[in-house]
Amino acid sequence: MPNYRNLLPAAAGTILAASLLLAGAPGASMAADVTLRLHQMLPPQASVPKNILEPWMARIQEESGGRIEVQHFPAMQLGGKPPELIDQAIDGVADIVWTLPGYTPGRFPRTEVFELPFVMTNAEAVSRAFWQLAEETMLDQDFKDMKVLGLWVHGPGLIHSKQPISSLDDLKGVKLRAPTRVTNDMFASLGATPVGMPVPAVPEALSKGVIDATVVPWEVTGALKINELVDNHTSFGDDALYTATFVLAMNRATYDALPDDLKAVIDNNSGLELSAFAGKQMQLDDAAPRDDALAKGGVMIDLGPEEVALWKEAAIPTREKWIAEMDERGLDGSSLYQRAMELIKANTQQ
Repeated sequence: MPNYRNLLPAAAGTILAASLLLAGAPGASMAADVTLRLHQMLPPQASVPKNILEPWMARIQEESGGRIEVQHFPAMQLGGKPPELIDQAIDGVADIVWTLPGYTPGRFPRTEVFELPFVMTNAEAVSRAFWQLAEETMLDQDFKDMKVLGLWVHGPGLIHSKQPISSLDDLKGVKLRAPTRVTNDMFASLGATPVGMPVPAVPEALSKGVIDATVVPWEVTGALKINELVDNHTSFGDDALYTATFVLAMNRATYDALPDDLKAVIDNNSGLELSAFAGKQMQLDDAAPRDDALAKGGVMIDLGPEEVALWKEAAIPTREKWIAEMDERGLDGSSLYQRAMELIKANTQQ
């Protein structure tokens, strides 16, 4: 398994090394043995494509000796809308996709346990827990129709709003974009008016007044210019209001058709360490957009412990509702929740 903790500092060198390897190899002018198309929703300058996906693609190319080429199609260049990405991987429209399971509500129910309010601690620990729980319960159930390469979460989610949100009362009636079914349920129960949409649609919705606020991690605000559209940013001290889950998935038939040595390249760059690296990197990438917002005069509203306690109490029904829904589907919501919390705690204490 590659040391993903050291992946980013070496990313530029890795890309160069892969290029030199191809240039100097016999038959370098020939095409790669396998070309994989990776499709995702964000522009290439966003942090996930730049700092996670592209270094990962370079490593695949390098470790395969140039026999695998991964072509990157950002910003939905292969067509369709973000909620269609998961089916594009299953149907072979793309060979690999990066997307949110939550863009297809209810389809990947076990993943939602990590999106429940105030569950996440830090993105690396929760991403490790996500992969571990997936190995126990999801890979042969929720994700049985695809080859899963990585599963992770982003850093602490927070509220970015046109008007200040300093208390639960300030949230009432606010038209707010949330990313998934669980987060929409949570904000509805807290008094907001949730408006579901994929994240690329947020800037236009804010500029046209379709929404008054959005919840996203800091890392994506720069690429979407959210700091230019709202002035107020509400966070929750040492707690995290929510996070969202992500999946990097491959068409199963494409993977199965690879020779064993190339399958090994994919396998060696998949799984727990990739998931942990990606989650950690997403949280690290929160810093620059946060600093940019401060430099531009953004208002940082960091709720104190007493106010956060009120939000936690108000969010309990969201968790209870989710557990009941899972029970109705025969998935034992209480056990899923307890196991997720155990894994998060174990990984947070490492």
